[in-house]
Amino acid sequence: MSPPRLRSRGATSLSFALALLAGAAGAQPALAPPPAAAPPAAPTPGARVLSQTGFDPQHTRFSFELRTRWGQKVEGQFPRYDGEVSVLADGRHQVRIRLATGAVVVGDSERYTRMARGDRFFAAERYPYIEFLSEPHPADLARTGGALRGRLTLHGISRMETFVLTPGVCAHPGEDCDAIAHGSVSRDDYALDGWQFALGDRVRFTMQVRLISTQNKPSPPRTPPPRPLETVPARPER
Repeated sequence: MSPPRLRSRGATSLSFALALLAGAAGAQPALAPPPAAAPPAAPTPGARVLSQTGFDPQHTRFSFELRTRWGQKVEGQFPRYDGEVSVLADGRHQVRIRLATGAVVVGDSERYTRMARGDRFFAAERYPYIEFLSEPHPADLARTGGALRGRLTLHGISRMETFVLTPGVCAHPGEDCDAIAHGSVSRDDYALDGWQFALGDRVRFTMQVRLISTQNKPSPPRTPPPRPLETVPARPER
C-alpha cells in the first residue's frame, strides 16, 4: 500500500501554513507506538446478530482530508483499524468501524504526523479511537447507494452523523468490488480547535471497504454417515 501523500499544488502556501503549525506545536518527542486494540463495541442493543464479517485489509482504506485557509488540501490515512458488518435477524445490516488515532499518518512527514496525533488535533493519548456505529439499514444499501446514518465518536464527543454511500459498480459491493462512502464533519462540533488560523473547519472522511471473502474458506468437516448395524445370523437350534 503506498503511503498517503501531501498534494504538491500550491506547495509554497501549504508549506508556510504547516510551518506555522509546526512552530505552534513546539518541540515534541519521537512518535510513540500506536495503542493496543480495545474490545469491540457492542451492536445496537436488542438487535440479534446472525453473522459478522470483518474487513479485507488488502482492499480497505480509511482516509481524511481538510483544507488550509489558503485552499490547499492536506490528506492522511488511518492504517490501523477494525470493525465488521453485522447481519441482523430482521435482514438489515449494521456497520461498526474503529480507527486508531495513534496510528494516523499525514503525508510522508513525521512532524505533521506527530502534530495530527498530538493534543491540538486528534489527541491520540487521551482519545485513542474514532468510532462509528451505523443505524441498522437495508441490506442492499451498498448497491443502491444512499445515506448511512450512525453515531460518530470523535475526540470524546458522540454525535449522529450521515455519510453517503456511492451506488455500487457491481452486483455485490463490499464483496466483488469496493463499497465507498464519504462524509464531512465540523471540527467545532468535536472540539478539534487546534490551529484554526491555518486549517478550515470541515474534515472529510472517506471509507473504502471490502469484506473478507467467504468463498475460499474451508468447509467444516463432514460427519460420515453412521455404518449400518451388522446382523449376525442366528445359530440353528440343536
